Amino acid sequence: MKKFNIRKVLDGLTASSSSAAHSGGSRESDAVQETLQSDHFQLCKTVRHGFPYQPSSMAFDPVQKILAVGTQNGALRLFGRAGVECYCQHESGAAIIQLQFLINEGALVSALADDSIHLWNLRQKIPAILHSLKFSRERITYVHLPFQSKWLYIGTERGNIHIVNVESFTLSGYVIMWNKAIELSTKTHPGPVVHISDHPMDEGKLLIGFECGVVVLWDLKCKKADYRYTYDEAIHSVAWHHEGKQFVCSHSDGSLTTWNVRAPAKAAQIITPHGKQPKDGKKPEPCKPILKVEYKTTRAGEPFMILSGGLSYDTVGRRACLTVMHGKSTTVLEMDYPIVDFLTLCETPYPNDFQEPYAVVVLLEKDLVLIDLGQIGYPIFENPYPLTIHESPVTCCEYFADCPAELIPALYSVGSRQKRQGYSKKEWPISGGNWGQGTQSYPEIIITGHADGTIKFWDASALMLQVLYKLKTAKVFERARGKEEKPSTDIVEEDPFAIQTLSWCPESRMLCVAGVSAHVIVYRFSKQEVTTEVVQLLEVRMQCDFSDVDSPDPGGEQTPTLPTPGAASSPQETELPTQPSTGSNSSDGHRDNIPCLQVRSSPLKQSPGYQVELVIQLVWVSGEPPQQITSLAINSSYGLVVFGNSSGLGVVDYLQKTLLLNMGTSELYSPSDPYQRQPCSPRKARQLSGGISESNEGSNTTEDRCKSPTSGSTSPCNSDDERKQRFIEKVKFKSRRFSKTVANDFAKMSRKISQTSEQKPDLDAKDNSFTRSRSSSVTSIERESREVISAFHFCESFPRKTDSLLSPCLLVGTTQGSVMMVALSLSPGGDSRLQQPVGISSCGTLVKLKGGILTMALLDSTGTLLPPSYEPWYDPNSSDEEKEKEKEKSRRRRPASPPSSQEGQDHQFAVLCSEKQAKVVALPSQTRIHKHNITESSFLLRADVVLMAGENCIACFCANGHIMTLSLPSLRPLLDVNYLPLTDMRIARTFCFSNLGQALYLTSPAEFQRITYSQDTCNNLQEMLSELFTPVETPEAPNRGFFKGLFGGGAQSLDREDLFGETASGKASRSLAQHIPGPGGMEGMKGAASGVVGDLARARIALDERGQKLGELDERTAAMMASADSFSKHAHDMMLKYKDKKWYQL
Repeated sequence: MKKFNIRKVLDGLTASSSSAAHSGGSRESDAVQETLQSDHFQLCKTVRHGFPYQPSSMAFDPVQKILAVGTQNGALRLFGRAGVECYCQHESGAAIIQLQFLINEGALVSALADDSIHLWNLRQKIPAILHSLKFSRERITYVHLPFQSKWLYIGTERGNIHIVNVESFTLSGYVIMWNKAIELSTKTHPGPVVHISDHPMDEGKLLIGFECGVVVLWDLKCKKADYRYTYDEAIHSVAWHHEGKQFVCSHSDGSLTTWNVRAPAKAAQIITPHGKQPKDGKKPEPCKPILKVEYKTTRAGEPFMILSGGLSYDTVGRRACLTVMHGKSTTVLEMDYPIVDFLTLCETPYPNDFQEPYAVVVLLEKDLVLIDLGQIGYPIFENPYPLTIHESPVTCCEYFADCPAELIPALYSVGSRQKRQGYSKKEWPISGGNWGQGTQSYPEIIITGHADGTIKFWDASALMLQVLYKLKTAKVFERARGKEEKPSTDIVEEDPFAIQTLSWCPESRMLCVAGVSAHVIVYRFSKQEVTTEVVQLLEVRMQCDFSDVDSPDPGGEQTPTLPTPGAASSPQETELPTQPSTGSNSSDGHRDNIPCLQVRSSPLKQSPGYQVELVIQLVWVSGEPPQQITSLAINSSYGLVVFGNSSGLGVVDYLQKTLLLNMGTSELYSPSDPYQRQPCSPRKARQLSGGISESNEGSNTTEDRCKSPTSGSTSPCNSDDERKQRFIEKVKFKSRRFSKTVANDFAKMSRKISQTSEQKPDLDAKDNSFTRSRSSSVTSIERESREVISAFHFCESFPRKTDSLLSPCLLVGTTQGSVMMVALSLSPGGDSRLQQPVGISSCGTLVKLKGGILTMALLDSTGTLLPPSYEPWYDPNSSDEEKEKEKEKSRRRRPASPPSSQEGQDHQFAVLCSEKQAKVVALPSQTRIHKHNITESSFLLRADVVLMAGENCIACFCANGHIMTLSLPSLRPLLDVNYLPLTDMRIARTFCFSNLGQALYLTSPAEFQRITYSQDTCNNLQEMLSELFTPVETPEAPNRGFFKGLFGGGAQSLDREDLFGETASGKASRSLAQHIPGPGGMEGMKGAASGVVGDLARARIALDERGQKLGELDERTAAMMASADSFSKHAHDMMLKYKDKKWYQL
């Protein structure tokens, strides 16, 4: 996509409906000078963090110290030292079955399940494919590239071996046919090639393993088999002894056979490591297959034999194991997940020398483990990579760029105490590559909420990722010890502690989290350990009669009638007990006043870090479970927490530990004082035959519970009508018991997507009317017809049209597009704040939008963002004197407030964005200034007001895959790129924007993809990325010794060029494979060299490499000159010493 085509057009456009804005408001907004242009924006991927999802293969470069991991979806991840990571993707998406490094050459060969091989160039920061070769007649099963060779051996399913020149990626005419390799008397096909390796001491000999159990030592020069080794069990892997006199095979019956090269008739040794040895000397009982074996030697001691699999069949339920056999000792190391592959790291890359193994890399299905072979007990190394994102499935995510500088050190200091002990004391052995020279210096933090109730804080600065601190929210609650003790009040059967949403204030370090069991926990940050005798608990009974209350008519754009200011009464009139209320079961089986989880009654020891301030729990009401919390906000300056769901909203004073407001959503429309309302009647519950009440949504079975956002379930975007209908009906009848937080979102998303794809022109007129809510569909769920609280925003503004003074306010957004203003009356700080009640009064509807409200913000008259006020952080457990000192260091900060409003003047702009459109409203006049219809055929999943290039804008992610930005306050389109169509609910749940052009989402259950929409970041990306290849000298080859050289006992070399070249072997069949030049080759480089930035980047890389080599040459030259000067001086001194002496005086 050429930038100038779209951007020049966008610069000349304004919002389609801005011309309809009021002329008076336009004059006011015209005073705001907007400097953001489309040239400030460009979208590109930056880095990917986390564990490679569904790994399938692995390789290691022992000289460069780089690890490569391939996955089942064609992704390639490369790891070096901590912070050096790289992600690449094969276009075909086929599984990577094998990887082979060109050791110390900065290149990598990948073999895919679609029978293609690719050569990757790792000498550039973003690796690219140089060549590809696609086989058409044979399936690839195994590849082998000898050290310091340019000829790649490729084994196939038919049992043949082809040879490829990796420099030109052309096939040699030399082919080893299976019928020539095996004995002529053999009547059956030997099966696919499962192993290829060259003889460690003779490059002219090739060891070929066939699946049936036949191993052949092939003479490349003579083109014949020297020896054939036959065993009656299938082979899985083969490993050489470095002297080339023996090799070991692993078999499908759990046995290992050791063969002497010159004695093919019978195996020298047959052992079954995990088989029971019968006393009568019979063959041991068969075991599970040994999938891989490696045979590594040491100079000083016994060799290592390392294998995976081979366990006895009677070990049912036992976890996967890695077995290390060293001398007479056998150690079995249990792994947490199944083993995909393992590699032994050795000191030398030469196969004909003592290997000296020092570590084992074990690739598991969901983890990467390094075992130290040099220490007793084989401890593991501490992993420096951020591979624990998926330790528990991610359920929510927030991204904060440009945080206070002191936050990361504070979180790291408390998080460092949580690290496990018992790791190896050695340095992490995968230590290749260099960090990027990035110019980004601002701190970035990512917060993830997980299904087990944990919250992780990550340092995401400078395109790296490192876990800082881990908080376990489940510690607050009692855990059921057994199934029989499992409380029957759970509204989720799986993961009752899963995090639903969170709100964090970086400046005050206050944290508020909401879980799926309708609970809210408020945390304070402290550097000191405390023991809380009794956890403060507040139970809230939220109810509303939805059958009798109709939402107000939302049609039209009329200005709502303003209520008269109402004085809030004391909280004692509506306050619920702060102590746990006694739950009851009525005679008809209804549960009442019972929370879903039980707060622990024993003292809670709280380590330094986040400590519980207050727990808020919604309780069952007349047999109905509490509705899950959909929105949450905390304000440290006001000391308030506000939460909302489909029943209404609640406001809690966490300083006084009291409930200030508990009202239904529909009552927010009423101008009367909320405390004077009549109590709401409970919802009517239908009775089932068993006497258990059923909610409107119907019951849910254990088998059909909705899945987690990390379960990989896909949205029905591309499914046919029948699948859509079946999916929606399925969710319709099973939204009572939620699993991992997403039943509501799944139902809503699937309905919306199906509605969007089926939308017809005759429905457009209806869609433009506010009388049709975002959930209006024939197949919609009853629950979706309710108006749910979807967004909150604390601010200091003008609650009513007639107000001329700023006061604390709360903006409330709903799923039906309403934005209501709630006025807050707070007493001054100090002791009076803790004693005087907080007054709350609803001020009615501010504005209506199409679709549910996603985000709200306030700008001042100059267009500057007005963030919510906050209280500076202080340690709640420090002494009073220290608290005062901390408060004096950082005084209470409030946003820059405009002067008191004069009549006819507006001093603020309210920015409101819904799933369909955005509006800017002037305050206090409540006049609409600008309006922009973002999308008609789709809907937004995420919208945030962010800081970009010194100005604010709205960043949006749409369900059709478009990422858009709008200027503020004029709502001019600045960026619109079709980036990522919604194919997975996981993306919808985790996509988030942050300041300075940063965004991220969970691209797989275990990986974060970070992107940028900043032109500056895209331009500087090459410098910021880490470098994989670094010039390193290849170690010297092992010394053959005098006698080996004299009698020919050393390694035998082979001129493979004479053997495999076109002159000797001829040309290969053209129909066998097709050569495809890659974009990373010279052919691709010429085509990609259209941009000046690309040319400069490539030139910079070339100059860096050349400069590095010149620098090394200068160092060597200087060392030689110094040595020459030293020799000259020494010779001159000797000459002076013996100048006048006779020969007999010497």
